[in-house]
Amino acid sequence: MHVKYLAGIVGAALLLAGCSAGNELSASGQNVRFVEDKPGADCQYLGTTSGKQSNWLSGQHGEEGGSMRGAANDLRNQAAQMGGNVIFGVTSPTQGFLSSFVPTASEMNGQVYKCPN
Repeated sequence: MHVKYLAGIVGAALLLAGCSAGNELSASGQNVRFVEDKPGADCQYLGTTSGKQSNWLSGQHGEEGGSMRGAANDLRNQAAQMGGNVIFGVTSPTQGFLSSFVPTASEMNGQVYKCPN
């Protein structure tokens, strides 16, 4: 009986740890940068993408902006998968009334470009 109980606690702890972990930046995502100025004509526009970080277990205001950092990492990873290396025009959808009471996902959107190095 004690073994099953202990196994259940360990399993639940591992599940919660896995769910609350932030998005890790991939090796290719590390090569993607954010820019404030619209990329020039030498860059190819690839499309838009979104990065998300769930806040259900960690809450809206995670440690040191962790939820937005996780969304930014996911956005960079998505851009890299598209073949891009630059993200321009990043926006974060406005938090609604519901997000004041329920931890909703943090989200960032951006335009992806492939620019010469």
